[in-house]
Amino acid sequence: MTNTFSLWGAAAALASALLSTNAAGQAAYTPVAFQNASVHDPSVIRNGNTYYVFGSHLASAKSTDLMKWTQLTDSVSATNPLFLNGSSNVYTELAETFSWAQTSTLWAPDVIRLADGKYYMYYNACKGDSPRSALGVAVANNIEGPYVNKGIILKSGMWGQTSYDGTIYDALKHPNTVDPNVFFDNGGRLWMIYGSYSGGIFIMQMNPTTGMPLAGQGYGKRLTGGNHSRIEGAYVMYSPATQYYYMFTSFGGLDANGGYNMRVARATAPDGPYVDAQGVNMANVKADPAKPLFDDASIAPYGVKIMGNFLFERRIGDAGTGIGTGYVSAGHNSAYYDAATGKHFLIFHSRFPERGEQHEIRVHQMFMNADGWPVVAPYRNTNETAGTVRREFIFGDYMFVNHGKDISATIKKSRMITLNANGSITGAVTGSWTLAGANQVEINLPGSSPFKGVFLVQWDETSKSYVTTFTATSREGVAIMGSRLIPRSDQQVVSAVYEELSLGNTNAVTGDITLPTVAARDATITWTSSNPAVLSNTGKVTSPASDVTVTLTANIAKGSLKAVKQFVVTVRKLGSLVANYAFDGNLADSTGAFRAGTVIGSRIDVAGGSLTYEAGMKGSAAVFNGATGIRLPDGLIASNTYTVAMWLKPAQLTAFTTTFFGARTGDSWISFLPKGHDFVGGASMLWSGTAWYDAGLGMNIPVGQWSHVAFTVKSGAVNVYVNGVKRFSGTNFPNVFTTTNGVFALGVNWWDTPYKGSMDDLRIYGSALTDAEISSIAR
Repeated sequence: MTNTFSLWGAAAALASALLSTNAAGQAAYTPVAFQNASVHDPSVIRNGNTYYVFGSHLASAKSTDLMKWTQLTDSVSATNPLFLNGSSNVYTELAETFSWAQTSTLWAPDVIRLADGKYYMYYNACKGDSPRSALGVAVANNIEGPYVNKGIILKSGMWGQTSYDGTIYDALKHPNTVDPNVFFDNGGRLWMIYGSYSGGIFIMQMNPTTGMPLAGQGYGKRLTGGNHSRIEGAYVMYSPATQYYYMFTSFGGLDANGGYNMRVARATAPDGPYVDAQGVNMANVKADPAKPLFDDASIAPYGVKIMGNFLFERRIGDAGTGIGTGYVSAGHNSAYYDAATGKHFLIFHSRFPERGEQHEIRVHQMFMNADGWPVVAPYRNTNETAGTVRREFIFGDYMFVNHGKDISATIKKSRMITLNANGSITGAVTGSWTLAGANQVEINLPGSSPFKGVFLVQWDETSKSYVTTFTATSREGVAIMGSRLIPRSDQQVVSAVYEELSLGNTNAVTGDITLPTVAARDATITWTSSNPAVLSNTGKVTSPASDVTVTLTANIAKGSLKAVKQFVVTVRKLGSLVANYAFDGNLADSTGAFRAGTVIGSRIDVAGGSLTYEAGMKGSAAVFNGATGIRLPDGLIASNTYTVAMWLKPAQLTAFTTTFFGARTGDSWISFLPKGHDFVGGASMLWSGTAWYDAGLGMNIPVGQWSHVAFTVKSGAVNVYVNGVKRFSGTNFPNVFTTTNGVFALGVNWWDTPYKGSMDDLRIYGSALTDAEISSIAR
C-alpha cells in the first residue's frame, strides 16, 4: 500500500530522532572544535607537548592536540622568523640555494632534533619546470628558529655534467633532490629519504652527529619510481606494533585536477626493499620510458592506496548542511607514532570539493589491520580511541566509498549501503561483513580479496554527531571507508527532504534550473511542469516571448511514503533586464522582480552600516563610507550566462576591495575589484575564487570620477569593459552560479576592506550583452 502523508508532526519526530543518543552513547550535538591552518606538504615533529609542521614556501604551524592549529609562518620572505637573525634572512642565508635552483621559494622541508639538542631543518628549492634543485641543512637552537645554514648537501639538474655517482646527470634515473624526510631507524641509525618524479625516490644514510650524509654514497639507493613517474613526498614511519617500516608516497599531480593520492609500502629494514600488499617490490615500479612524460598508468596498480579524492556526500534531507565531508588531492603526508598511547597519525595537506586550490592541514588516525597494513580513519582526528564497538551500533545505512587504484581527478562520491544484522551487505554493493574481537572488521565484496580493518566511533563534521565508521584495505591495495547515517524511518526521511528541498529564488529565471532527483537514503524526486514548453520536467528553460509563470511539482518518495511540494517559477525572456538597482534614494529593484537590498556592515554577515546618496550618473547614487555594504537578494544570477553593469566612482583604491560580489559558497565566488592583487600589477580586475581566475584589465578605474564597468559571461567566455571599451577577453571562466540561492553583495564580502566611494545604476541581465549593447548602456 502506498501512503501520501501530510507533514503533521513529522518535523517534531525528526527533531526527536536527531537529538537522541547515538552509537557513542553521547548527545548527537556534542561540540568538537577544530582550528585550521594552511601548510602545504606538512612534515611533523613533536617538541615537548607541542606538534609542529613545516612545509613548502616556509609555512609552519603548531598544535598541542593535533586538532587546533596556530599558523606561525606562511611564505618565503625577508621577515620570516624561521631565518630572521639580525641583518640575515632566508634570502641571504640560502643565497646559494636560490641561485642554483633559479627560484625565490622553497619546497617541502623536514625538521629533526639530533643528539646535540639542536634542530636540523633539511630545506630544498627547485626550479620547478626542471629538476634543477638544491637540498641542504640549517640548524637552530630553538625549533621556531632562527635557522643558520650549514650548507648544501645535494644538487640535481646539472645537465651535461657529472653527478654525485660519477656519471653524467640523467633525470630518468637520477633523483630530483627535493622533499627530504630524515628519520632514525629502530637501531638508532639516521637516514634521509628524498626525491620527486625524475629518477624516483632515494635513501641515504646520514651521520647522526653532523646531520650530513655518510661519504661515498653518491645519491644513495633508489627505492621506487623513475622515468619521470609522478611519485613524490616520501616519508618513513616505523611502527613497533607491527615491526615494519612504512614508506608513504603520493602518486599523481598535486593540484586540484592532478589526482594526488597517498600510498604506502612496507619493509623490515629502513632502506628496503619496500613491498606493497601484493608483494611487489616497489623498486620495480616506474613509468614506461616509451610513453610520454608522467605516465600514470604504469604506476597506478602498485602500492597500497590509502586515500584518494572522495566525498561523503550529504544529500537533501540528510543531517547537517553543505555538500558533505571529503578531500581533493590529499597528500604529501608525514606520519607520527605516539609511543605513549600506541596511536598512529597521518598528517597531510588537502584541497576540498568545490574549493579550488585552497588547502589546509588535516590529521587522521591510522590503525593497523589484521594483516599489518595501515588503514586511515574516515574522519579527521579527535584523539579518539578504537575501543569496543557493539554490534547493535553497527547495523544500519552507511555512506560507502571505494578509493580504487586509479590516479584521477574524479571525486568518488559515496553510495549508500546497508550493513544488516544477519551479516549481509545490501545496497550499492553487496557482500558480507563480520566483527572480530573488539573492533576488527572483515568485509567481503565480489571480485576482491577480503577487506580488513576496524570499526570505530568518530565525529562527523557534517551531521555534527558521533557515528560508527569503518576503514579497511584489501590485498590488492584498495581502501574502502564507510560512515553510518543517523537512523531514520522512511517517514522521517521524506519529511526531512520535504523541509529542505528548495529551488532558491525563482522570481527571475533565465537559465536552466538544476532539479535534484536523488535525496537522502536514495529517496527519489520526480518533477512535473505546468508548462513544459517553457520549463521542462528536467529544468531546461526555453526562453519565452514574454515573462511566464510556471509551477514545478516535486514528488518525493521513499519506500511506500510520498510527499508533494510545489514551486512557482517566473521565467524571464532571455536578454531581458533581470534586476536594476538605480539607487534613487532607495535600494529597490526597479523591475519589481526582486526585493530591495539591505544595508549591512563591513562584512556580508555583519549588521549595521550607514548609506547615503548623492547626485549620480542617472539620478541619485549610493555612497559607501568604507564600513558599509549592501546585501542584495539571493539568486540574482543562477546560470552561466549573464551580464553585470554598474557605474563606479571610488574614493580610494584598496587591494582586494570588492564592488560587486557574488558567491555560491565561501570558496566559489566572483568579485570585481577596482584594485587587484600583485599578480595583475594592482590593476582593476574581475576575480573568481573557484579556480583563481584573474581577469586583469591592465589599468585602474580612476579615483574621484565616474567609470562605467561591465562584464559578460557566456558558458565560460568572459569579457570585461570600462566605459564601453573591452579591456579583457578570456575563456574558461568558472561556472559559479549553478544554483538559484547564490549570495550577492555590493561593497563587501566575507574578508576584505569594504569599498569607499559611490555606485550607480547596477544592472543584471540574463544574457551576455554584445559589445554594441554594452556601449549603449555605458553612455
